[in-house]
Amino acid sequence: MPHIDNDIKLDFKDVLFRPKRSTLKSRAEVNLIRSFVFRNSGHSYTGIPIIAANMDTVGTFEMAKALGKHAMFTTIHKHYTVDDWKEFAAENKDILQNVAASSGIGTGDLERLSAILEAIPEISFVCIDVANGYSEHFVQFVRDVRKKYPKHTIMAGNVVTGEMVEELVLSGADIIKVGIGPGSVCTTRKKTGVGYPQLSAVIECADAAHGLGGHIISDGGCTCPGDVAKAFGAGADFVMLGGMLAGHTESGGETIEKNGKKYKLFYGMSSATAMKKHAGGVAEYRASEGKTVTIPYRGDVDTTVLDILGGVRSTCTYVGASKLKELSRRTTFIRVSQQLNEVYSSQTTEH
Repeated sequence: MPHIDNDIKLDFKDVLFRPKRSTLKSRAEVNLIRSFVFRNSGHSYTGIPIIAANMDTVGTFEMAKALGKHAMFTTIHKHYTVDDWKEFAAENKDILQNVAASSGIGTGDLERLSAILEAIPEISFVCIDVANGYSEHFVQFVRDVRKKYPKHTIMAGNVVTGEMVEELVLSGADIIKVGIGPGSVCTTRKKTGVGYPQLSAVIECADAAHGLGGHIISDGGCTCPGDVAKAFGAGADFVMLGGMLAGHTESGGETIEKNGKKYKLFYGMSSATAMKKHAGGVAEYRASEGKTVTIPYRGDVDTTVLDILGGVRSTCTYVGASKLKELSRRTTFIRVSQQLNEVYSSQTTEH
């Protein structure tokens, strides 16, 4: 018999931070660097815990170089060859601690991942990524990777509930990717009716992971720097971005010109575009769960990165957190029915 959970579940748009007294004089005083030691690998990491998603329009080698300058992280998409990886590693040894090699759980994925990790031993992060992290096959794959690579830090997902976070952590994953359906080019909720409001998912999953010494990534749903800050405030250790980093020089995706203006393609990895590109098309037993959009070309990603980091620093000053680590402890969310005054939204020139 169907069950209805009547507890209120919230998205980023449903809340704002409540400001608190602060001794900080400037956002320049805020330290966004975090240090973690991971439960299963024992590996440590220090950096700004904002991650470029492992989409082939975002998680590129070029993006890794740009974000690496800011001590930020990139999960490299799984469609580069071993030779591509070798060339990248030879030229960028200083940022290899800020990248992860990605893998699905299909035929040949473990062999492809193994070839990369054996060719480039400096890579210590692995991102095992599937749309539905609730399958036994996925959990077993995580166990297999943990057994084969006991010292590598494993990111795994996506899930949205505490009990699955716990199962993945206990199966060998260090960092659980949280989010089903919130992404800007994800159509899972429309095609399947499955999902979970992202703010509540992060709060609940962070609680489950932290209870076992694990960590989480809030993956999807951020549309502006304020959403990134809300994800951290809700307890996310890392925040993964797709659409906010798409459309830049360093992003993948075809560049198109229309009426003298440049655009870039951005698409979900379960979209018909991605499946046609990487798998020959959409299999007849499934539906596409992603869409393809054209984004006005946004120039170098550096400007966007500085906007995001400046916004999160400013959030910290409003709530009196001198370090990003303190933000969730200083967070009180208030529920709202309206975020922004949109009276001039159609006339704005700032993006």
